Amino acid sequence: MPQSTHLQTIPVGPLGLIVMDSCSSLGKKVNDYLVTWRRERENEHKTTIQFNGYQRDSYLINAKAPRFGSGEAKGVINESVRGDDLYIMVDVCNYSLTYSLSGYVNHMSPDDHFQDLKRIIAAVGGKARRINVIMPFLYESRQHKRTARESLDCAMALQELTRMGVENILTFDAHDPRVQNAIPLKGFENVPCIYQFMKALLRTEPNLDLDSDHMMIISPDEGGMGRAVTFANYLGLDVGMFYKRRDYTRIVDGKNPIVAHEFLGSNVEGKNVLIVDDMISSGDSMMDVARELKRRKAAKVFIASTFGLFTNGLAKFDAAYDQGIIDRVLTTNLVYQTPELLSRPYYVNVDLSKYIALLIDNLNHNSSLQDLLIPTDRINRLLERYKNREK
Repeated sequence: MPQSTHLQTIPVGPLGLIVMDSCSSLGKKVNDYLVTWRRERENEHKTTIQFNGYQRDSYLINAKAPRFGSGEAKGVINESVRGDDLYIMVDVCNYSLTYSLSGYVNHMSPDDHFQDLKRIIAAVGGKARRINVIMPFLYESRQHKRTARESLDCAMALQELTRMGVENILTFDAHDPRVQNAIPLKGFENVPCIYQFMKALLRTEPNLDLDSDHMMIISPDEGGMGRAVTFANYLGLDVGMFYKRRDYTRIVDGKNPIVAHEFLGSNVEGKNVLIVDDMISSGDSMMDVARELKRRKAAKVFIASTFGLFTNGLAKFDAAYDQGIIDRVLTTNLVYQTPELLSRPYYVNVDLSKYIALLIDNLNHNSSLQDLLIPTDRINRLLERYKNREK
């Protein structure tokens, strides 16, 4: 059960959780945590009018985005949300959902999910006390800056949401968190997952030596160096980086193809390495990095990525595991996970539902998120227990 110091403040409003179909499994877990905590929590003010609706059997609000046969849709909320502090959860990467389009089966794209999110916000009709959006994979976050005559999709999406009345946007491991500059007067939280990754890895690998002589953190490219340095600082490890040398004379699938991966760092021979990144898309780049580390005689290779999209399937990961190139792949349940992925022997599912519930619980009380966003103490306690082999 989480610490209750923030309960000295009055909730912003009765808590309401709208979970889009795209993340129904994750949302149910979040709701279960909130129901349990608030049922068990002791507070002398819980019977006052300011805490009206504080304890419920469920915080889930019945909301849908049904579609017509033409593919058009509408947002519908089937119960009152007047005065509620609403949290809307959406996974824009869930391609498993389908709808009928003039008799054809169409898989939902990120654009479809984003439109449905706006429909639900529109259905609220300004009746809620506050609207917060929890969008783990930030919509269009890979199109966050302009380098030619091209659109600025992420910035436009953020501005559109805030114009519709959204007060806070929570996302995880944004591709470039500086995109929040598009909405400087609204709340934007870029939530890290370092503690959850370390907890999952140490639980899965009980015999790691967490020192610079036996382990190293690797960034697969220059853009993720800050993330790797953060990991390394928490763990007291050395850090290395691969530089992607690209062919800027050609564009393949919307990007310049990688010619080679050049390594910058100390010797990795005999060391376990942890490759950290924000997402696995096709996985080609990650596999190239893993092979290069194995060529340099690294011991075990672990991959930790917040978003496992696996857009080209799992075949290359299966082959790499069979060949001994990778040992573990850790991704979160913040985006859709296929049953095939969950069944793989090398895969470690990092559950973020409790973390999201803690964030919602604190925000509902207008309490500081600093201890949750900067998990130094929790990581230190985790490492101390691990080194002392306390189960």
